[in-house]
Amino acid sequence: MGEYNRKGFGLKEAVKPLLEAEYSSRVVDYFRKENNQVTLGNLTVRLAKEFGFCYGVVRAVDMAYQTRHQFPGKRIFITTEIIHNQSVNRCLKDMGFIFLSGPLNAGETYNDIQPDDVVVLPAFGAAIKEIDMLRAKGCTLVDTTCGAVVKVWNNVEKYAKDQYTSIIHGKYNHEETIATASRAGGRYLIVRDLDETDYAVNYIHGKGSRDEFLKKFSKSVSAGFDPDTHLQLLGVANQTTMLSTESIAIATRFRAAFVQKYGEEDTQRRFRMTDTICSATQDRQDAVNLMMNDKPHVMVVIGGYNSSNTTHLVEIPLHNGVPGYHVEQADCLLSRAQIRHLPLGAKDVAIHENWWPNKSPLVIGVTAGASTPNNKIGETIMRLFELSGEDSTALVAKIEALGPGLPPEIENALLDPQGKDPH
Repeated sequence: MGEYNRKGFGLKEAVKPLLEAEYSSRVVDYFRKENNQVTLGNLTVRLAKEFGFCYGVVRAVDMAYQTRHQFPGKRIFITTEIIHNQSVNRCLKDMGFIFLSGPLNAGETYNDIQPDDVVVLPAFGAAIKEIDMLRAKGCTLVDTTCGAVVKVWNNVEKYAKDQYTSIIHGKYNHEETIATASRAGGRYLIVRDLDETDYAVNYIHGKGSRDEFLKKFSKSVSAGFDPDTHLQLLGVANQTTMLSTESIAIATRFRAAFVQKYGEEDTQRRFRMTDTICSATQDRQDAVNLMMNDKPHVMVVIGGYNSSNTTHLVEIPLHNGVPGYHVEQADCLLSRAQIRHLPLGAKDVAIHENWWPNKSPLVIGVTAGASTPNNKIGETIMRLFELSGEDSTALVAKIEALGPGLPPEIENALLDPQGKDPH
């Protein structure tokens, strides 16, 4: 067995300058100073109170940088993307990290790992069999799994110990849910949304066919799952990045079905739920909900297209009648006529026409998923001001006054002092 490290290497101060240079933003710093709202001419950009990197992501990225610093001469593998953000993962690739899966994998496999190598586990965690296999290789393991995810695992393991089936609100192919399911003692059902929940609830009520149930959930149940026996003792858990209100609603519907079938007293024995909503996910969702009290004309939500928590942030404005666009970074804002974004529920990125509202004054809301670094947020905000056609000279001066030199998002912006929209 090789070394197993979950606490880092005491190199926080050594890597701090690297992290700040790569991911910080004085544009974001300026917004915080201005109570998250800045007006330039007819455009007001309103930034959510909570956004971007959460503690778990900061910790995972910090540990990855510490690992590179600790083992400068060793090969460092990572099982998959450390977080769902393209720019962060590309930085690790440039630092020499070898990705074993995902879009940055260059053909290396687990068979390439040797005892002298280092392997990093991502913020989502890893399945038990994956960890066991890596430990058997004798390599050094660095585990960056988020504490909120570990909390979910602890509950699922308790359910398994007492022979309860884990109902996991999540996406069956998401890295975190795969890791959580591996700890369910071989008895779980994954439901993605309320529609799938209602299907399972109806089965508890005696409606539907066993074969149809197993066909519908063929990718979302444990091996040998029998809905006639495995839906009698239930414990609810969730992928930490799901929409919190939906997780609560799912638990409520399962419990109500049990009360109807078994009565309140027996339900207390048969049904368990522990609150495992990630506080950072909740905070970011709450912040967008708060923005809906004074609705912006449009919302721009920044984050990786495979980021679950970012996707759920887009749902909130859309459900409140506010146009919302999930973009990966500033260059997705092609012009005031076109925006490249991932439509809610779609698999492919699309270009939307005439997204910029014809309003004066205009308010644009901005938020970002928990795996989005501040520099990407700052770049997108500056792109909005650029598209507004307003003279940003004074704003740039104020931001520059926060420190020496200009942040990259200003250096790279095509600011037009004549106030004309070049697009």
